[in-house]
Amino acid sequence: MTTQIAPEDTRDGTGVRIVLDHVSKVYPGSERPAVDDVSLDIPAGEIVVFVGPSGCGKTTMMRMINRLSEPTSGKIMIGESDALSIRPTELRRSIGYSIQQAGLFPHMTIRQNVGLVPGLLRWDRKRIAERVDELLDMVGLEPTEYADRYPRQLSGGQQQRVGVARALAADPPVLLMDEPFGAVDPITRSTLQDELLRLQSELRKTIVFVTHDFGEAVKLGDRITVLGNQSKVLQYDTPQNILASPADDTVAGFVGSGASLRQLGLMRIKDVELRPHPTVRESDSLDEVRKTLAGSEFDWVVVLDDRERPVSWVREGKLAHASTLAAVTESLDVVSTQSTLEDALEAILAGQHASAVVTGPGSRYEGVVTLDTLIDTITWLRASAEASTEESRGTAAP
Repeated sequence: MTTQIAPEDTRDGTGVRIVLDHVSKVYPGSERPAVDDVSLDIPAGEIVVFVGPSGCGKTTMMRMINRLSEPTSGKIMIGESDALSIRPTELRRSIGYSIQQAGLFPHMTIRQNVGLVPGLLRWDRKRIAERVDELLDMVGLEPTEYADRYPRQLSGGQQQRVGVARALAADPPVLLMDEPFGAVDPITRSTLQDELLRLQSELRKTIVFVTHDFGEAVKLGDRITVLGNQSKVLQYDTPQNILASPADDTVAGFVGSGASLRQLGLMRIKDVELRPHPTVRESDSLDEVRKTLAGSEFDWVVVLDDRERPVSWVREGKLAHASTLAAVTESLDVVSTQSTLEDALEAILAGQHASAVVTGPGSRYEGVVTLDTLIDTITWLRASAEASTEESRGTAAP
């Protein structure tokens, strides 16, 4: 008889602590271990990111948590349970797993893909159907529109959202994510990162996330594990501390020369003041749009749909000879309140305004973040860093 994860570890789906105790992995025929005597304490309900060079063993170390790769030695605790005493198939059904390019089964519908693990756990059909609808809605995919499609009928970003939904289907306390957003374009990747942070603010899972992108690690991680060869832990700390005080030259190489700018990756748009900007509805007449602009100081306006979501924008100069509003609107890239200020800066530089449109819960319009706000924040961050450096020097002085 095998042990299962203790009921107290999974009773409400919230995260549990994971401890790797002197864990090693040696592949047959190899002279050197892929993972060499690693110990790590991952707090419950946090996102811990593994980052390191290709071939350093970061994916192997993560896969040992759900025993897709069996440890050669050491101990892994998930909550109060010894992972190595649990039947591997049972363990994997209690841990969510999301990989690059989603890994969806092409012959199954989206509903069948998401409901796979609950089905293996013998949930009844009604409960599975309700859970699938709940999760698709949670990741921003309307169930009535997407549930009966096949993966090939979805974009790469939509497939990745389904992959996250499938990983969350049985409400696991632990979610393992192996470069899940690495195969999508930068704009979609940023949106998916924001979505993950929004979900995490509600669900509080314990998430182990593997990436080779240090910027992604800074944005997502409550803590970052910088790994060297054989998964040697070079530094395990908060993003703030790693940016401020890299442990050695190797870690400093990951941080790079843009450390001061990366500080913008530590602050969320929700942490700064948003400014109002005039909006109109898709259904508004041209006269109504002109009237809105005439009463404002701006020469452009955000266009919202009937659910208060920004869908496009229109500049005043294009309204003079327009026949319909739809004929003169332009596509709009948005950031969310979960986005970082670095994301906002990139959106502003890529756009045609000195501001970026911001959405909140339900992708509804919240306001704009301006370039002036970012400049003020950078100035404040630089002054804070200088003050902290001076304080450290004063403390170190004899």
